Amino acid sequence: MSLLIGGILSAILGLVSLIFFWGDFITILKGSLPIFMLLGGALAVYVGIDEMQEKNREERHRQEEKLANARKEIETIKAQAESYKEELEKLKESKQ
Repeated sequence: MSLLIGGILSAILGLVSLIFFWGDFITILKGSLPIFMLLGGALAVYVGIDEMQEKNREERHRQEEKLANARKEIETIKAQAESYKEELEKLKESKQ
């Protein structure tokens, strides 16, 4: 309960102070605006770079999966080719 009362008093004092010190508040706001814009821009650049790196990682992962699937398919086809060669050899031997 005391926390609620303290919060209400703090909000009222903050509002009254804002009204009396409006000019000072605007001066501080004007001074802090370029800093906030600079920090916001830096954050946007960081997020953009991170997003590009994540896309590259996902693309690389997809390419690796495709390569692994292609290798498995190649091994399967090689095994089939070997079995066909063996079958062909057996047929050649049985005809002679």
